[in-house]
Amino acid sequence: MYFRSVIRVNPATQRHEGYYRLVESYRNEFGRVCHRTLHTVGFINYDVEKLVIVQRVLNNRLERKNSLFEKSDKQTMKIADKHKDAREVGAEWMCYQALKQLKLSDKLKALNWDEENITLALTQIISRAVYPFSENRTSRWIKENSAVCEITGYPIDKMTKDKLYKSALDLYKIKDQLEKHLSAKTNELFDLQDKIFIYDLSNTYFEGVKTNSKLAQFGRSKEKRSDCKIVVLAIVVNVEGFIKYSNIFEGNMSDSESLPKIIDNLRQQTSSQKRAVVVIDAGIATEDNLAIIQQKGYDYVCVSRSKIKDYSIKEEAGTTHIVTKNKQVISLQKVHTKQTSDYVLRVKSPGKEAKERSMKSQFETRFMESLKTISASFEKKGGIKKLDKVNRRIGRVIEKYPSVAKFYDIEVKSENKQATALVYTPKESYKTDEQELGSYFIRTNLDGQSEINVWTIYNAIRERQLNHGTPPLRNTRLLACKHYSLSAKEVRN
Repeated sequence: MYFRSVIRVNPATQRHEGYYRLVESYRNEFGRVCHRTLHTVGFINYDVEKLVIVQRVLNNRLERKNSLFEKSDKQTMKIADKHKDAREVGAEWMCYQALKQLKLSDKLKALNWDEENITLALTQIISRAVYPFSENRTSRWIKENSAVCEITGYPIDKMTKDKLYKSALDLYKIKDQLEKHLSAKTNELFDLQDKIFIYDLSNTYFEGVKTNSKLAQFGRSKEKRSDCKIVVLAIVVNVEGFIKYSNIFEGNMSDSESLPKIIDNLRQQTSSQKRAVVVIDAGIATEDNLAIIQQKGYDYVCVSRSKIKDYSIKEEAGTTHIVTKNKQVISLQKVHTKQTSDYVLRVKSPGKEAKERSMKSQFETRFMESLKTISASFEKKGGIKKLDKVNRRIGRVIEKYPSVAKFYDIEVKSENKQATALVYTPKESYKTDEQELGSYFIRTNLDGQSEINVWTIYNAIRERQLNHGTPPLRNTRLLACKHYSLSAKEVRN
């Protein structure tokens, strides 16, 4: 903490004087150093050097260090003690006003909650939004730093970590009812029609044993913690970011296994009379899962699990170009293929092409260097020349760089079972692969949709991640439109 000043006209003296604020430095979510005002001191009528001493006193108190000045300088101590019981109130007050607009207290009263538990629940929710730490740390923060209890009316002397634990469990018991209430209220407040829902999956791990837990199981951790038990987290939000539905599944449930259950639960949260579109990544876009999606009354849009090779471009449709928010030109083309009867859209991305070309070049260089090393040993004294050993060396190189090796014909020339030369030539598929760099295919069972319409629906998740920095939820994605027959403008709106 430190004091910062600006020069202003003091109304009391009509002179230009320093106007002081107590400021704190911190790093935001992007890692940038920012500053926030903790207290406005205003104009002072004592020596500026006193503020330097006050700064030291406050920092020492914050770090729980002894200060020499607290024993010798009474005026400094008086200034430092002026706001001894000051508490944070800004973010807490904003959260409280939001909860009032959402009428959360009224909903809890309708569920027969008493006044004390309601104020505790409001304190819990606000604290989680402002200070997302453990119940133990949160209870200390409420008692020592925050004015949240003064805002909600919950007695601060009753606040304990155990009260927060119990309140969290009580709120979770009525999770579905609260989600429906909040979904309706956010639609009212912001005049939303919820044409698009976005669904995503992630998982989180526990460092404890969790012996008796039915949900916490060993599974594929997206944070690479295979040594810990995990749970799968599922969430549905609209494009504005408001949560519509959430759930927790067993940690050993794979993405493809969880999809049918998720769709059943999602159907309960949305109108069964409206068609919806499910957008999923290639990881779970198996033929069986796509069939399940249709059986449940949904249509789908997904990225093809493998690159479609035998296809023809529908020349009459032409090529559609879209400029993305990062100024890249995406090319869209309708294609026809015998691999599927679905509508297939070929997407060509320059950013993806540059990335794939760089990776291919890197692997190809290493692949060539490895083959040259093998070939060079034929001319060296004591080098490996026996045909069977040379073939094993080549096999290891192919195994190490399969994405490049598949495009080359490799031939070992020999005499008397001794390798004499190594010849490697690119196949015909090499040129085809060069042309397909940066391309991927979107398939859907929707009929009569334009290229822009299909791309806009699928791209809704990507655009939201760019705009809001979505982070934690990864991999499996599910997007449901209440009406899939939307124009591109309607989808964006």
